[in-house]
Amino acid sequence: MHDDDADAAQFWENRYSDTDRVWSGRPNQVLVDLVAGVPAARALDLGCGEGGDVVWLAQRGWQVTGVDISPTAIARGAAAATSLGIPEDQIQWYAHDLATWKSDREFDLVTASFLHSPVEFPRTDVLRRAAELVAPGGFLVILSHAGMPPWSKYHDHEHRFLTPAEEIAELDLPKDEWETRIAETRSREATGPEGQHAILDDVVVLLQRR
Repeated sequence: MHDDDADAAQFWENRYSDTDRVWSGRPNQVLVDLVAGVPAARALDLGCGEGGDVVWLAQRGWQVTGVDISPTAIARGAAAATSLGIPEDQIQWYAHDLATWKSDREFDLVTASFLHSPVEFPRTDVLRRAAELVAPGGFLVILSHAGMPPWSKYHDHEHRFLTPAEEIAELDLPKDEWETRIAETRSREATGPEGQHAILDDVVVLLQRR
């Protein structure tokens, strides 16, 4: 998907600043299901938006890093964490473009939920670099749309969503270093921005570094 009228930073900052809130503030249920039994350690959330997943992880004892291109989204996440009494040193927030953001740390959990963009975005490169940040024994979680939500205004843009097998093939990670724990499509009930109801299919990929 492409939108030549705006670069990524401006597009996403407008997306968040044009409304009081974009997301519900609740964590992604699939992430909750996948991570609930994993001991809390160090986590990185790529494209964290307004921080729903970051805050949920922090509430459960994780040391979390949240990165999003929109300063407004990051500010809302930080405010939510503060309002819940989460210690400031438990979450690191970065307003930065994932296309160029780097870290020299390792994480026991790296998550990328619905990392799709209507503007130019090197998604595969970002996910490959993210995989390099996963510590031995750690997990990489990729949640993505299996198709366009019915209320999306981008139906006229050509975009082919990847299947679970294609997501893994696209990453092209060393097979001797990674084990596929989950690669499937799951259905969920969803509510659109104007209260529309639909059943959406999500691609769920859970990889573990050996």
